[in-house]
Amino acid sequence: MARSNRLINQQAEAVLDQLKNDIAQGFGVSLGGETSSRQNGSVGGEMTKRLVQYGEQHISRI
Repeated sequence: MARSNRLINQQAEAVLDQLKNDIAQGFGVSLGGETSSRQNGSVGGEMTKRLVQYGEQHISRI
């Protein structure tokens, strides 16, 4: 199955990568194949949490 998740704004990719790296550094995790799924997943989960919070804050301003 092909991935259908595409970024609408290509600059968003750099911002998301920076967020991911910042969170990983904060957790003391080195991202990559040698890292456990749990550690990689914790970074992804934190990214989702922060993006949802950001969205909720900006929606409430409307």
